Amino acid sequence: MKLREVAHARAGDKGDVSNICVIAYDPVDYAYLAEYLTAERVKAHFSDIVRGHVVRYELPYLGALNFVMSEALGGGVTRSLSLDGHGKSLSSSLLDIDMPDQRLPRYTAC
Repeated sequence: MKLREVAHARAGDKGDVSNICVIAYDPVDYAYLAEYLTAERVKAHFSDIVRGHVVRYELPYLGALNFVMSEALGGGVTRSLSLDGHGKSLSSSLLDIDMPDQRLPRYTAC
């Protein structure tokens, strides 16, 4: 299962720091995201891009996880030769990460 099936993302950047917030579509899935989407996993996913550290901030009341990745933009958006190697392209890439399908089963009303 891809992360995009249970969450969406917003991204931003400042200098050489990229910020990606992953938000669960359903608040019930927040615990699942918090368990499996670690800073280490995000760092590994972006191992060819992120040279610095990845810090995860938990926002349980919003059902979201915020990842701040330093040294992630090749010196900064205005200094990088990458074509849109920031912002939405990084958040879209993160949503392609494979997640184990161990969520709580969904129940439908009769």
